[in-house]
Amino acid sequence: MPRCNRTIKLKPGKSRTALTITHPNAAGIDIGSASHFVVVPPDRDDEPVREFPSFTDDLNALADWLDACGVDTVAMESTGVNWIPLFELLESRGFTVLLVNARHVKNVSGRKSDVLDCQWLQQLMTYGLLRGAFRPSDEVCVLRSLWRQRGMLLKTQGRHVQHMQKALTQMNIQLANVISDVVGETGQKILRAIVAGERDGQVLAAIKNIRIRASEDEIAKSLQGNWRTEHLFALKQALAMFDFIGLQLAECDREIETQLKSLQVHDGEPPKSKKRSRPRNAPKFDLRTQLYRMCGVDLTRIDGIDVTTALAVISETGADMTRFTTVGRFTSWLGLCPGTKITGGKVMSGKTKRVTNRAAQALKLAAAALRSSKSALGAYFRRMCARMDKPKAVTAAAHKLARLIYTMLTKGEEYTDRGQDYYEERYRQRVLRNLAHRAEEMGMKLVVNENLS
Repeated sequence: MPRCNRTIKLKPGKSRTALTITHPNAAGIDIGSASHFVVVPPDRDDEPVREFPSFTDDLNALADWLDACGVDTVAMESTGVNWIPLFELLESRGFTVLLVNARHVKNVSGRKSDVLDCQWLQQLMTYGLLRGAFRPSDEVCVLRSLWRQRGMLLKTQGRHVQHMQKALTQMNIQLANVISDVVGETGQKILRAIVAGERDGQVLAAIKNIRIRASEDEIAKSLQGNWRTEHLFALKQALAMFDFIGLQLAECDREIETQLKSLQVHDGEPPKSKKRSRPRNAPKFDLRTQLYRMCGVDLTRIDGIDVTTALAVISETGADMTRFTTVGRFTSWLGLCPGTKITGGKVMSGKTKRVTNRAAQALKLAAAALRSSKSALGAYFRRMCARMDKPKAVTAAAHKLARLIYTMLTKGEEYTDRGQDYYEERYRQRVLRNLAHRAEEMGMKLVVNENLS
């Protein structure tokens, strides 16, 4: 298909360039669970629209047909996880594959069939009107899948903890009212002793760790129940499933450690910093060192960012930020930028766009933990909470965390926190400059009273 560069004359001295064919060898694919509809430029085949089943042999035939038609760029919509096998296959065959956002192409009436969808995708791609979604390298995709699998295992393990608590409540065993964590060291010892056949409250209470504040008499009193057989059976099975998921988590941690080692591009150890307690659900290996050797910087030096948050972000983006040419593009991909809904020069809404981004969710959780922090980030978050409601303040703080991470990864510089006093002094100076400027506009002069502290 030839390139098209036409200029439409509007008024004398003014012109506008028409749509230019930037991808003449583009194809569009509508993804389905059972079959895929593919369209190529009409001059490449007598039958430009074809349907291919989703079996592996048919996907190979699809790729062969695209190659025979001289296609080098493919656009497809994301539908669940059905696009992943075809995406990986076409990418391994040398095609440029763009996974486009369905929200960007759906706002056209009358396109309600698979054939029309794939034709519309091909037409938009031909004129360069589509942009591919961000997808990290294959090695980072492996790490991302492993970390998501670990998160799913933790959620499953949490459900079995709820099953244990339900069985205890049905037997009127009020252990959760005197011990904060029934699956902590003391709680697990007591539960295993109960499953093993121990019913004496004093014997069970004697197992408690010295760090437990409740007395042995309180624990023994909470362990008086009816001990019904069916509830004991449910407790036994829930505890067995909890242990099984623990084994699965340990195996998943080993795979994550192996993958992190394969992604190492730097040597050395992270710089020493103030000792922080390891998150409870963090992997058992030295995750901070592995992340440092992968990224070249220690992201945990940012207040609020622990090793699990850092890995959650890196597993989604990777350490290479070249795909995001500016920090604004990075924060926009995260869905943390203010919206720009403007009509007639008037800002109608600054609401952030709705996205489901795991990295952004991790950053928001980290931002919410800055409430009592004595760092500059903590002071910033508290000031945002005073100006706006809590969800918006969390988003603003998460946006700042994202900018810091982007800067560290692109410039290779460590972050140094100067404390909340430094932040408050800079804020004070900024307010004074603004007041002095306003006073000057009104023909006045702002004088600082040195006698007031």
